Amino acid sequence: MPTIKLVAERTATGRVREIYDEIKTILGTAFVPVNFRAVAHNPDHLEAYWQQYKAIMEGGSVAKPIKEIIAMVVSALNNCAA
Repeated sequence: MPTIKLVAERTATGRVREIYDEIKTILGTAFVPVNFRAVAHNPDHLEAYWQQYKAIMEGGSVAKPIKEIIAMVVSALNNCAA
């Protein structure tokens, strides 16, 4: 059972809604992953986390698909929800 109340997409407004839309567009998903919804109570934190995520996934010498696989495996090992 989660201990952090997530910001649902249907209730997101303003800057949070804009970031959610960008997340879905860039990730190519129909939903906002739970890790972003958990920090969305503070739009500044969501923005900082999203910028950091993009920098990590786009930069460096490891290809993005490899980073995505690593993230998926780590999430599965930690029993994370979608």
